[in-house]
Amino acid sequence: MKRPQNIIAESGLTLPVAALFSVVVWLLAGLVQHQLWPQLACFVATVYVLVELTNQNALLRVRSRMVSSTFIVLSCASSFLLPQMTGGIAQLCMVVSFLLLFTTYQTSHSAGRIFYAFAAVGLGSLAFVQMLWYVPVLWILMATQLQSINWRTWLASMLGLATPYWFALVWLLLPFNLTADWTADLSPLADHFALLADISRPSLPTTPYLLGSILVLALTLILGAVGITHFWQYSFEDKIRIRLLYGFFTAMTAFTVFLILVQPQHFDVLMRLLTLCACPLIAHVLTFTSSRLSNILFFVALALAIALTVFNLIGNV
Repeated sequence: MKRPQNIIAESGLTLPVAALFSVVVWLLAGLVQHQLWPQLACFVATVYVLVELTNQNALLRVRSRMVSSTFIVLSCASSFLLPQMTGGIAQLCMVVSFLLLFTTYQTSHSAGRIFYAFAAVGLGSLAFVQMLWYVPVLWILMATQLQSINWRTWLASMLGLATPYWFALVWLLLPFNLTADWTADLSPLADHFALLADISRPSLPTTPYLLGSILVLALTLILGAVGITHFWQYSFEDKIRIRLLYGFFTAMTAFTVFLILVQPQHFDVLMRLLTLCACPLIAHVLTFTSSRLSNILFFVALALAIALTVFNLIGNV
């Protein structure tokens, strides 16, 4: 029997309503006053790529926009993160890499797509160098979940990661960036990589929205844990390829949670990456459960997300 949550999950109006909700949130978060147009462009592009990712890989067995809608709602719940450009760039580059990597499933001749996938990761690391922490995890997942790694694709991934830094190096070597004695100052690049090696003593996030941060993280973790548990309990209903892709999302979610716990000073960006990785798992449980309890969970989660959105927006006033 279809319950209200299933009707909403399969409705064609779900994504437009979520998009309208996000427009209101962006306006209240200072879109016009603070000229957040580049940040909004990154957000819209991320949602678009997420829709393509869902469609191309049939992440949900029914026609549904719940993955992108869940992403929008959870992103709006942490509205204090929306004005930050670094998180937007990292999020967009990560989802683009997912889109490209998923096309390489069980494909040994996919060096080109893997090059571009890791070039996206490298580009994101120019804004948030800690994205490079994900590279070994992606290699492992290419071997275990996507089954697309060999010496050619591994080499392509290394070249892809290096490409954005080649362009950065060329920029530093341009005449107007040279010092008075016509030598290049490469210290910005060295300082950039030094941040990657600086695994300092964990500290609380610098955001003034500490309570809002904790509440959004708690909501995402609870829904993500429910989603992971449900999917693997009923994974036999999905094709093997879908199971492997959700295994990919599960591993990425777990690793991002680990990073948040050990390096919470990077919470602002890592929380946005966690939202991206967890939203397919959350969308799956919200779409394919139809019990009375799951119906209650759906509306309680929605109410909490809206309440957190209002709470964090009020704190931004």
